[in-house]
Amino acid sequence: MIRRIVDFFGDEAHARQRRRLFYLVLVLVVIADFVVPRESTDYLWERLPGWSAAYGFFSCVVLIFVSKFLGHRAGLMRREDYYE
Repeated sequence: MIRRIVDFFGDEAHARQRRRLFYLVLVLVVIADFVVPRESTDYLWERLPGWSAAYGFFSCVVLIFVSKFLGHRAGLMRREDYYE
């Protein structure tokens, strides 16, 4: 079972299925955001349907780019044989 899961996420032959699964989960999260009731919100944008999904997605993208910048440009990442 674990081997099938690892093969699914690690093999390029399953890239199209992974992409479809990603889009399906993304659509389900946005749909769930329409269904969840919003009785107590403090800000106007919290009442917008899909706001949580969009905020989470863009926050994740920004986090990835910042970490890549810090690793490659700021010198935090070292070569694989750095300590040898």
